[in-house]
Amino acid sequence: MNLAAVEQIAKAVLYEGYMLYPYRPSSVKNRQRWNFGVLYPQSYSEVQAGTDLCFSQTECLVQAGHDCRIEVRARFLHLISRTVGRLKTPMAEYQKEANTEFELVERLPVGRQVLQPWQEAEEREIVLSLSSEELLTGFSRPFTFDSARRLEPIWDEVGMVVGMIIRENETVTGSIEISAAQVAHEIFQLKIQVRNTTPFAEAVKKTRDQALQCSLLSAHVVLGTSCGEFVSMLEPPDLLREMASRCENIGTWPVLVGEAGQRDTMLSSPIILYDYPQIAPESAGDLFDGTEIDEILLLRIMTMTDEEKREMRESDERAREILERTESLPAEQLMKLHGSLRPLTEEAS
Repeated sequence: MNLAAVEQIAKAVLYEGYMLYPYRPSSVKNRQRWNFGVLYPQSYSEVQAGTDLCFSQTECLVQAGHDCRIEVRARFLHLISRTVGRLKTPMAEYQKEANTEFELVERLPVGRQVLQPWQEAEEREIVLSLSSEELLTGFSRPFTFDSARRLEPIWDEVGMVVGMIIRENETVTGSIEISAAQVAHEIFQLKIQVRNTTPFAEAVKKTRDQALQCSLLSAHVVLGTSCGEFVSMLEPPDLLREMASRCENIGTWPVLVGEAGQRDTMLSSPIILYDYPQIAPESAGDLFDGTEIDEILLLRIMTMTDEEKREMRESDERAREILERTESLPAEQLMKLHGSLRPLTEEAS
């Protein structure tokens, strides 16, 4: 398995649409984020008549013996709410244990910075390794990620603590249910369900933003085996085509990942991909847009005003990295994005 290639694709899926050009909170398209692979609390999903899913289901085929093991990695983003507080009385020193009084504000100018509320996210992962016996009898694992509250002091230009960045996340709970059925000689149909079980009272009165606090964002599954081969769900062998057609996938779609021809890893993604998806080698880094329009996005970032760049830089750490990478991009690297010709591979022809 080419772990680096698999991780690149899985990371792109995890952050697809995390923040879109022009990478600023004030832009309309960034006022409703988290649009891919969201698993909401069940009570909220029911209020939405099931249009907003509370679980995903992956079904695929694997060719393996009875002594095989399957690794399952369920991954998602956990929403962090970032607010900004202004201290009622600035402090010369910050004591973490002190009872610091502050009021929440929409904007806090500090020197040349303007701090403001935003939504961030933390990566979560649950890793399971199951034997064929466990798969055939069925396996369920609950998981919990607890709520947390973290304070970060804000210093002004003369070294006084004048505010606080407050990062908070809600508790999320869920379960992973995994099973397998033998459908032919050494052919097994795997079934993996990732479910959001977070309690969410009075869901009918809650907004989408409130539900997102208790949701699994960009949820997807990576499957691996060192003693078998997964079957392509896009182009299964003729003998397995009917079996593959009976697999039911809900909210995600499994494709082979890694080097072309390898069949030991599958990514079940909320974004429909082809087998063996790749990040273009010319790409200098993440732009949270998997449609390979790096050149257009980078050129547009370069034309931003100083005020627009300031907002981009201060809104989100990942947005700041995009801006700094763009501003330091060598001209020869930018020219590589203008277009490339590659020969068709045997698999693609």
